[in-house]
Amino acid sequence: MRRIVLTSAIAAALLISSPFAAAAVEDNEGYTPVTPSSPSLAGSTVQADCQNDVPWISYNVQLVDPDAQVTSTTAYLVMTNGAQTHEIELGQLQDNRLSGSILWPGASVTDGVADGWPGWTRDAAGEWVETDGNFRWTRGDISASIRVNPELQVRLAYPEATADCYAGPRDEFELPLTDGGAQLPATGMDAVVLPAAIVGGVALVTGGALLFAYKRRRA
Repeated sequence: MRRIVLTSAIAAALLISSPFAAAAVEDNEGYTPVTPSSPSLAGSTVQADCQNDVPWISYNVQLVDPDAQVTSTTAYLVMTNGAQTHEIELGQLQDNRLSGSILWPGASVTDGVADGWPGWTRDAAGEWVETDGNFRWTRGDISASIRVNPELQVRLAYPEATADCYAGPRDEFELPLTDGGAQLPATGMDAVVLPAAIVGGVALVTGGALLFAYKRRRA
């Protein structure tokens, strides 16, 4: 009798629990785990420009981290040519943002006046001479990236010299070609006046010759 009662109790318990077990299995089958969104630096930028003969790097760092996965908020700018690498700490992000400007590596300023450029140094006589040191490699073909925890590749190149901003010693720095053509020598005539003067001279000589021939014919 006791065995019959125990068997009946176990069977009843199984019948009662089976719907709940089935429901739990069905719920688990429909569950999709949520994958956190990866943090990103999309929208971040860097730009090199020349101001008062000083090469600067302006930066604007924007961190997108919707699921708060980033544990460090220190931003860095990394420059490399494949053989050499230089890392610059930009600072701490505030509300996932950071912007500002820094001197190009190797550049220096004293009282607002440029007095140092990458790849240049003064010799014993105080004259500017080019050197392989002082971050000269950063003036060549480089790649750069912004790094926080995610990393973003950015385009960066040493600013080209212009007539208003040399980004190098003015007595030594050679200006690049402009507008796709070579610079004109300092002759006192610009590219427009010189051809006009030649044409005018030819016309004057031709007119004089015709006048002389006309007078001779009448005589």
